[in-house]
Amino acid sequence: MERAIPHQEAAAEVRISRNYGVEPEKVWRAWTDPQALSQWFGAGTPAATTAEVDLRVGGRYRIAFRGASGDMNEVAGTYQEVVPNSRLVFTWAFKSTPERVSRVSIELQQRAGGTELRFVHDRFYDEAARVGHERGWQLGFAHLDAMLECAAQHA
Repeated sequence: MERAIPHQEAAAEVRISRNYGVEPEKVWRAWTDPQALSQWFGAGTPAATTAEVDLRVGGRYRIAFRGASGDMNEVAGTYQEVVPNSRLVFTWAFKSTPERVSRVSIELQQRAGGTELRFVHDRFYDEAARVGHERGWQLGFAHLDAMLECAAQHA
């Protein structure tokens, strides 16, 4: 007798690549400094963002931000890899669903005239979570892009 084995395929990932006209240190700071994070993070109004960062392997972070719908959200996680100005890996879970832990990886590479950023968010609970995060990250990256473009113009 053949038995059906349930197959749950891991949800895909969100990948975003950017090239910024600033040095890796400025892009790193945007992701790791609470004051810098509060200037861009979130799909809604970045001015509503607050961040706490303990930047070390095993250290925790917490970010409260306004989403695209205007609701306040809170995410938190633990830093798994911290290589200054080069690589940052951390877990990611919303306060409302702490059991749904995913992972964010950011790699920075110095290039002529600036920095290449490679962002991957993976290990989603399901496809709906991936789709929602992709939408949120696209909006958040628009804020980050604007902040770093302004920094490049004033460099």
